[in-house]
Amino acid sequence: MASFLQIADDEKGHELELFCVPKHYETDLERVIIPHGLIKDRTERLARDIIRDMGGHHIVALCVLKGGYKFFADLLDFIQVLNQNCDKSVPLTVDFIRLKSYCNDESTNSVKVIGGDELSSLTGKNVLIVEDIVETGRTMKTLLALLDECNPKMVKVVRFCILISAKKNLFLDRTGRSLVSTPIV
Repeated sequence: MASFLQIADDEKGHELELFCVPKHYETDLERVIIPHGLIKDRTERLARDIIRDMGGHHIVALCVLKGGYKFFADLLDFIQVLNQNCDKSVPLTVDFIRLKSYCNDESTNSVKVIGGDELSSLTGKNVLIVEDIVETGRTMKTLLALLDECNPKMVKVVRFCILISAKKNLFLDRTGRSLVSTPIV
C-alpha cells in the first residue's frame, strides 16, 4: 500500500479556469497542481493513520512554523473529529517551534530552534512533529538529532509534501504528497 501520492516530473496540472482562484493569485499562477479537495482528503487520511498508529498514547504535537501552521491546524481538526468518533483516540498537547536555517535566502548550514517550550520538556514524551514541506531534509535531520538528546519516548514526523530532491532522506514517517522539484505556492 502506497504511503504517499507522487506527482510525476511531467505533471502539467489543471487549468486555472477549473478552480476558484483568488484574484490576488491570478497573475502569479499558471496552473493548479494539487486541488484543495485532494489536500483535504490526504490530510484526513494522514489523521486516520496517526490515530491508527498512535491511538491511546498521549502525544505532543509539535508544529514547525511558519509554513506548517495551516496544515497543522487542519490535521489536528481531523484528529479531533476522529477522536470523537473512533474507538481509539489520541490525547494531544500542542506546541510550536520555528527552525531557522536560512538567512536572506541562503542556507546557514546550522539550525536554530526558536520558540516553543524547551526541547528538554519533551523527555519521555511521544512527539509528533508536523511540518509542511521538506526540501533537503537537513533541517529535519538536525531537529531529530536535537530531540534525540532530550530522550523522548517516541518521535514521529508527518509532513504534507516532500520534494524529490529530499527523497534520499526518507526518515520521515508520513507524507501527504511527493512533489517534483518545481516551486509551488
